[in-house]
Amino acid sequence: MRLEFCHWLHTNRQLLPLILFTDEAAFTRNGIKNTRNSHRWSHDNPHCIVDTNYQSRFSINVWCGMIDGMLTGPLILDDRMTGQNYLDFLQNGLPEQLQDVPLTTRTAMYFQHDGAPCHYTRLVMQHLNDTFPNRGIGIGSTMNWPPRSPDQTPVRFLFMGLDEGRVKCTEEKWIHETNC
Repeated sequence: MRLEFCHWLHTNRQLLPLILFTDEAAFTRNGIKNTRNSHRWSHDNPHCIVDTNYQSRFSINVWCGMIDGMLTGPLILDDRMTGQNYLDFLQNGLPEQLQDVPLTTRTAMYFQHDGAPCHYTRLVMQHLNDTFPNRGIGIGSTMNWPPRSPDQTPVRFLFMGLDEGRVKCTEEKWIHETNC
């Protein structure tokens, strides 16, 4: 699937500025990091042990998107990520996040998301197919996004660059502390 996706993207390079790459990351107040999307790729030790923690009730999910070098978001998504919550975001939050994207880009835009279970519920898939007909990248879309791909989205690199344990949550803001 990775080769198929790479071949498709290589032959359709003109679409690259039209792809909205998206991803979410979970952050908690007590520094517990959700590593469900973290993978180890190694030729030396393919059986690497990774300590994992799970979302607690104090976690927040942060969504970001990137299209043609422009960052959209970050946006805090309320509650636990379910298909219904993700659908609500797509219908109500996403249009607001795309207000600065030129209309010509928005009307031709491809929407990419990974294989998180909330991304491919029946109602979410129906909405995405109606909103982005033949312009979806993900499970059950025009082009499949390779599962557990080491060739991750530009947005995932943004989240991986943040030390998720140092993100502090306050009411409706998220703040990343940096070392100066």
